[in-house]
Amino acid sequence: MYIVLVNISVKEGMVEPFISATIENAQNSLKEPGIVRFDLFQHREDPCKFTLTEIYKTESDAGEHKKTSHYMKWRDSVAEMMAQPRTSVKYVDIFPKY
Repeated sequence: MYIVLVNISVKEGMVEPFISATIENAQNSLKEPGIVRFDLFQHREDPCKFTLTEIYKTESDAGEHKKTSHYMKWRDSVAEMMAQPRTSVKYVDIFPKY
């Protein structure tokens, strides 16, 4: 598996629109054959901070995801909502194996 954790800080006042746009993207992403899991987490103590957990079957599936219309719509719609550029860290799975 190819795992990406994306950390995002959202501007105050933009939390609800960000959540809405991200849920729409996640719901469509889960329909992609190369995606195993797509989660949205909100920080308990700072509601403007989020993490996306994206689990792909392969690294190339992550690349294909970025070509989809729903990803591009999300990327463009949330760009101005972010307090700073999003960051990501890539992982491989150890346990459990999917």
